[in-house]
Amino acid sequence: MDKIWQILEPGAPVTGSFDPVTVLLSLLLAFVLGQVLAWVYYFTHSGLSYSKSFVQSVIILTVVVAMVMSTIASSFVMAVGLMGALSIIRFRNIIKDTRDLAFIFCSLAVGMAAGSQKYRIAVIGTVFLSLVLLYLHFTDFGRHRPHNGFLRFSLPTHIGPDHPISQILKRFCGNFILVSAQDSGFGSPVVEYAYQLMIRNAARNAQMLSELEKIEGIENVSLTMQEQLLEV
Repeated sequence: MDKIWQILEPGAPVTGSFDPVTVLLSLLLAFVLGQVLAWVYYFTHSGLSYSKSFVQSVIILTVVVAMVMSTIASSFVMAVGLMGALSIIRFRNIIKDTRDLAFIFCSLAVGMAAGSQKYRIAVIGTVFLSLVLLYLHFTDFGRHRPHNGFLRFSLPTHIGPDHPISQILKRFCGNFILVSAQDSGFGSPVVEYAYQLMIRNAARNAQMLSELEKIEGIENVSLTMQEQLLEV
């Protein structure tokens, strides 16, 4: 293992000129580590805002930053000039998800480490960041969903605590709250109900709806599940 680290990270300072082999190694390592970040993003992404171009940008950005670090490492004047050139660039795409912004910072950090020959930091940092991202994905850390479903239906009678609808909801839901019970008006006895539900098992939604539809007089039964994209 020590020999591998000696090959990846020689003891030479980064202030001198980079030879082509060193630059190529930096770019290849940035490309590999950028793909690791891209695959982690692809695997852990959820919602409807997925973009193939963003995933590819994570890889490209890591390599570009590594090349920039290789360029400016031996010349302070070139570093200042490059900063002035990059300040002209305007990015018009708005990043809607703060998680995407975090991946951009990850790719920048990995590219800077690889481009400045800090190979140990680049590899260990990528592995650690990937483990953190996978942990957040699998544990669903930070999610707060007191209710994950919204049920609406109409019924010609009022619902009591011993009504069959209440019994069905108790079987399929960990918790449910009556949001509204509104008369349809025009002298009609029909009442429109709206419930917020905490469903135990979403795979049994069809069975719950089937049992609700068997209740006499019930109409317009609809169940809307809360999407992850709606979370604020």
